[in-house]
Amino acid sequence: METTLSIIKPDGVRRNLIGKIFAKIEDKGLRIAATKMIHLSKKQAEMFYAVHKERPFYGELVESMTSGPVVVSVLQGANAIANYREVMGATNPAEAAAGTIRKEFAVSIGENTVHGSDAPETATTEVNFFFAASEIPNKE
Repeated sequence: METTLSIIKPDGVRRNLIGKIFAKIEDKGLRIAATKMIHLSKKQAEMFYAVHKERPFYGELVESMTSGPVVVSVLQGANAIANYREVMGATNPAEAAAGTIRKEFAVSIGENTVHGSDAPETATTEVNFFFAASEIPNKE
C-alpha cells in the first residue's frame, strides 16, 4: 500500500468539480483515506511550493493557490503515486490523455485543476505538510 497527496486546486473547487474528481480517483482503485478543505495563506503556499521558488511561474502559482479554497486528500492504494499521476494527466491539458482529470477539467497549464505527489519522498513530505497522523485513519 502506497500513500500520496492530492490537491484539488482553487479552479477545480470554484467550478464544483470535487465529486467528479473524487469519482475518477476512486474509479482508478485509489482510496481517499483523509480529506479536508482549506484556504491556503500566502505563507503556506510559498512554503509548500518552495522547491519552485526560482522558477518564473512561482509567483503566479502562489497567487493561484491562494485565490480560493483547495481540497487536500490522502490517497492510498497499490502504486498510488503512479496511478494518481496517470489519472491526473499531463500538466498541459492539451497534451493530457483522454479521460484524465486535466484533459476533462483543466482550464490551462496554470489552472490545471489538480496536484499530485511525484515520488515517495515527496508524498511523505506533502502529506505531513497538510495532515497530522491522527487525521489519517488506518494509516499504514
